[in-house]
Amino acid sequence: MNPIEIDLEFPSEHGGNVFGQFDVYMKKIEKTLHVNLILRDGQLKVVGGEEAVKKAESVIGELLELSRRGNIITEQNVNYALSLSMEEKSGHLLELDKDVVCHTVQGKPVKAKTLGQKKYLEQISEKMITFGIGPAGTGKTYLAMAMAITAFKNDEVNRIILTRPAIEAGEKLGFLPGDLQSKVDPYLRPLYDALYEIMGADAFMKNMEKGLIEVAPLAYMRGRTLDNSYIVLDEAQNTTPAQMKMFLTRIGFGSKAIITGDLTQKDLPFDSISGLEEAVRVLGKIPDIGICKLTNKDVVRHPLVQQIVTAYDKYEESKNRKKKEKTPRKRMKDR
Repeated sequence: MNPIEIDLEFPSEHGGNVFGQFDVYMKKIEKTLHVNLILRDGQLKVVGGEEAVKKAESVIGELLELSRRGNIITEQNVNYALSLSMEEKSGHLLELDKDVVCHTVQGKPVKAKTLGQKKYLEQISEKMITFGIGPAGTGKTYLAMAMAITAFKNDEVNRIILTRPAIEAGEKLGFLPGDLQSKVDPYLRPLYDALYEIMGADAFMKNMEKGLIEVAPLAYMRGRTLDNSYIVLDEAQNTTPAQMKMFLTRIGFGSKAIITGDLTQKDLPFDSISGLEEAVRVLGKIPDIGICKLTNKDVVRHPLVQQIVTAYDKYEESKNRKKKEKTPRKRMKDR
C-alpha cells in the first residue's frame, strides 16, 4: 500500500500539551498507528497508510480540542484516544469532557475519563442501588465518593455514610497498636483520602463532628435503618453473603447506595463465597439496581497498572483453562 500524506493546521501553542514533554505522546501515536508526524510552523504533516493516517488525524484532532478546552493532556488521554480509534469509536473522547461531577478543593474537575466510567456515573444517577465492579485503578471508589459529596452539597441527602468490611489482607487486626478506631482507620484510609481531596479537610472534620459524615466498618451498620443518606460500601468483594444482605436491607427512604469491589482481589478465606459475587447473581434482574462492570480499559492510573491487570487476567484465564482440561482426564482415570 502506497503511503499518503496530509497537512493539518496545528497551533504551535498547543504542541507541548498535545504531544507531551520531549514529544513522548507524538512518538506513542507514531509507534501505535505506524505513521510519521512532522510539526513545523503551525503545520502538522501526517505520513502513512490511508487507514492509519485517518486514525491519526482523528486522535490528534480530539487531543487538540481537549487542549483548546483548557485540559492538560495526560498519557491516559492519549492511550484511551488510541484505544478508541482502534475500536472505531473516534469522537467519544470529547463526549467525556462535557459532564463534570464536581471540583476538588484545588479546583480540579472530577469527571469520567472512559466510556465505562461514564456508564457507571449514569447508573449511579438513575438507580437507587448501583454495583461498580472492576479492577484496581478504574475509579470505582473515587467517582462514588464524588457523587456522594455532590449530592450532599446539593442537599439531596442529609448525610454521607462510608463503610468497608474490616477484613485482614494477610495481617491480623489484633496485632495493630491502639484502640478499635485506631485498628480500623487504616482500612478506611482510601475513603478519608478521597474526602480530603474533594471536600477539603476542614469541611470534612466539621461535618464529621456534626455526624453528617460517618466513616465506619461494615459491622457498625447492623440494626440501623439509613434514611435520606448516600451510602458507599467499598471493597465489597470482602463481604460474606450474610453481611451483604444485612447491608442492602439497611437502606431506607430517600437513600442511595453504591457498592464497589474487585472480585479478583478477595481477602476472604479460601473457597468462601463473596457477598458481592452472590448479590450480582441474585439481584441482577431488579430494574432499580444497576450493575456496572468496568474493565482494564477503564484503568486511569499509571499505564503500567493497566498492563499488570491485563497480565493477571490472561494468567487467570490460562490457569482456569488448564483446570478444565485436567478435570475430564482425572475422571477417566477414576473410572
